Amino acid sequence: MVVNMNEPAFPTGTGITPYKSGMTLRDYFAAKAMQGQLSIRENLIALAREQIKIEDVCLDSYAVADAMLKARQE
Repeated sequence: MVVNMNEPAFPTGTGITPYKSGMTLRDYFAAKAMQGQLSIRENLIALAREQIKIEDVCLDSYAVADAMLKARQE
């Protein structure tokens, strides 16, 4: 099964009428993963001290999202 990385997270419409896709499921999963990472106090301190970069947190969040989409295939 091929995963559609651009599948909408919250599609609207009836199927007859066009729907507005909003954010993708991949974006939704990444946002949830980032929320989890940033809920850890040590990560926030490391960010503040510039021991880790927010860009790395973002990339890690999308890596988690991609793994979640892959797991949906199984």
